[in-house]
Amino acid sequence: MKDWQPDISKGSVPVYERLVTALEGDVRDGRLVPGDRLPPQRDLAHRLSLSVGTVSRAYVEAERRGFISSHVGRGSFVADRARPHSSPHDAGPLDMAHNVPPLDPAERWIGEGLSRVRQRADLATAVNYAPPEGLPSIREAGASWLKRRHGVTRATADRVIQCNGGQHGLALAFAALARPGDTILCEAATYPGIRTLADHAGYRLRGVAMDARGIDPEALARCARETGARVLVIIPTLQNPTTITLDAARRADIIEVARAHDLMIVEDDAYRVFADAGAADCFADLAPERTLMVAGVSKAVAPGLRLGFLLPPDNEDVRDRLLLGVRAFGYSPPSLGGLVFSQWEQDGTADRIADDVIAESETRTQLASSILGKAMAVPGAGRSLHVWMPMPMLDAERLSARALRASIALTPPDGPIVDAVAPSGVRLCLGGLRSRDALEQALRDIAAMLSPAGGSAARGLV
Repeated sequence: MKDWQPDISKGSVPVYERLVTALEGDVRDGRLVPGDRLPPQRDLAHRLSLSVGTVSRAYVEAERRGFISSHVGRGSFVADRARPHSSPHDAGPLDMAHNVPPLDPAERWIGEGLSRVRQRADLATAVNYAPPEGLPSIREAGASWLKRRHGVTRATADRVIQCNGGQHGLALAFAALARPGDTILCEAATYPGIRTLADHAGYRLRGVAMDARGIDPEALARCARETGARVLVIIPTLQNPTTITLDAARRADIIEVARAHDLMIVEDDAYRVFADAGAADCFADLAPERTLMVAGVSKAVAPGLRLGFLLPPDNEDVRDRLLLGVRAFGYSPPSLGGLVFSQWEQDGTADRIADDVIAESETRTQLASSILGKAMAVPGAGRSLHVWMPMPMLDAERLSARALRASIALTPPDGPIVDAVAPSGVRLCLGGLRSRDALEQALRDIAAMLSPAGGSAARGLV
């Protein structure tokens, strides 16, 4: 029996949350180690002068977060979170196909965050329809986030429009700037969600050739002339899938082409929070008359909030069309997730989560680099949720098939491809696996498949 005496004396959150936090802290600090048996709920309740219900709720929450495991008739034990593939979320094929952030930081704070939202004076507004641009408090939080974490100087609450995540934001942007059948220019290899959106809505995508610095301005000008397109969608920071970050000179060249050919720029800024210090300015500041920025909190805070923000160009007609789109597609943006983020932005929780996500992503990026070596392209920032392995398409398809036989799911190599001039390769998503050990083993398996003597990472055949 573990003689565990947690410190729950400090904090304004509910007692059960303080108990969960104390448990997590003692696990991280090594005072509790995997396999330790925790006191029975009734004994701990007596020791801490709490109700059994409070302790029971804490144990349930700790188990949900993966810190303990409970067994009927045996008790509750500290879980081995470090053991490869031990997380139930890592069961089955190991997910390196979906570009999600490490979720542990948000899960640690969600309970406390919701308890604080309950105390907000504007909580009742969440039960009614919001204005099409979103509640003022949510837009203020969005403008603050875009300024501080994306570096957008012109982001203000009166300009920002709330949307239901980045994918919804792209749908609204395309609908405001194009009609079904119109051509939209994009990088020749792009975010698969853009392809899905175009297929659904009937837009024609034209992929623009890329080089080692990103989209090629001369190719962009040629595509604009040939197609008559009036919209360019671009991912300027840690481009998905290639991880290229556009430098200042390349951004200036792209803007020059856009002005010459009257292209509106949809700036998908999903990964800006991971950029290195001193990164080039956003298109939204460099070309405010023709840039519609789409940004969200999915990649750095929590995808489940389904919260994004649009920063329209200095063009009232485009803004009006965006708001009409909000009304047409959903009548108004949902408020509850936005209020959670608004609270987190005010009290610093959003920054704590984002900082933890960025730090973990940097560790995972370094891990991938150390294992994959020259097979991996150097990302356009020191940390990324995904990495890129350039290779011929046939090799990429073979690697994807080998990985699947080894229970590792990768992004289909043709998923990002829009045009034959696209760079080919394999995207590896680093955030979906909870355990670093699971990620390391998956990366080593993939590295073995790349070697001439490799070909299979099956751990044993009988």
